Amino acid sequence: MSWYAKVFAALPDPRTGNAKRHDLLEVLAIALTASICGAESCSDYADFAVDREALFRDFLRLENGIPSHDTFSRIFRLLDPAAFAACFGRFLDELGAAGAGVLAIDGKTLRRSFDDAARANPLAVVTAFASATRVVVGQQSFRVAEGDSEIVAARALLGCMDLTGWLVTADAIHCQMDTARIIRDQGGDYLLRLKANHPALHGMVVDYFADPLTLAELNTYETTDADHGRIETRRAWVSHDLSWLRGPKSACSEPVLLPDMACLGMIEAAIERNGKTTVTRHYHLASRPLGAEEYLNAARAHWSVENGLHWVLDVTFDEDRARNRKDHGPENLATLRKLALNVLNRARPDVSVRRKRKRSGWSDDFARSILGQMR
Repeated sequence: MSWYAKVFAALPDPRTGNAKRHDLLEVLAIALTASICGAESCSDYADFAVDREALFRDFLRLENGIPSHDTFSRIFRLLDPAAFAACFGRFLDELGAAGAGVLAIDGKTLRRSFDDAARANPLAVVTAFASATRVVVGQQSFRVAEGDSEIVAARALLGCMDLTGWLVTADAIHCQMDTARIIRDQGGDYLLRLKANHPALHGMVVDYFADPLTLAELNTYETTDADHGRIETRRAWVSHDLSWLRGPKSACSEPVLLPDMACLGMIEAAIERNGKTTVTRHYHLASRPLGAEEYLNAARAHWSVENGLHWVLDVTFDEDRARNRKDHGPENLATLRKLALNVLNRARPDVSVRRKRKRSGWSDDFARSILGQMR
């Protein structure tokens, strides 16, 4: 279990006395392997280990037999979630998968992680997702009732990451002065959606891109896709001339620019379906002087966090129906699912994640082909 040991060796064991009967690294190795193979709960992990004991004895000692579901549940409830989430860095070192490019930041609520008895709101998690390699780079959890928010959680996550070479993308909720400054301080660049939560700046940018004469002078790029019974044409414009936004402010209602802002962008999406055409426009601010093609590709890459992560977690891992509520259980199992997804995304790219989980559950040989891609 060499790579398991490298990934999990630094984790502190929260158990004491006789509760340490089963080796922590072996329990985590079983849980991660079971999650890769289709298990979705602590009871599933225990059942899977019993049924596939021969597979686990290939690389685990299991001196005290197979852990019970209570052992799995207890460990994930007690395990330090910050220390467990820190395994992402070591995990990616073993995968050789982090790379660089677009790093999408987005939040997701674990809908059934609420606990009425303890009056605890559902857990929410902000995730950093590498769009090109489709791996989770890090996560930060929060509960609204405890005074946290997605903005605060995202800043905490970004503040502990080396963002050198990354273009960090995020929705308009993160188009904030402090968030942009953290990204720049950590060595990265930002591409942030601009909406009416910044009314002065948003209004000025909308008016700027509404002028046909202005658009005619800007760098532009266009793509057309025909799929799912519709034709979608996307056209992007970028402007590197920000002089009209800068200068002394004459009123407090005038916009304040984000640090190191280098360009503005607009994407116009025209969707034709059943003879009807709808047009929407999206605006962004960036600290990197992007060309129109690079801008459009980066903006589209941001949405990989929805269809490449959130959708997969909900549909393939059934995360929205996970009923873990006690202590640190919801957060630690969310981390485990993303670690499993990282392995699945890097192995056998010709096979879908859903098929890989099913085939790993059916066949020891196929499971070994997935686990064996770890260095």
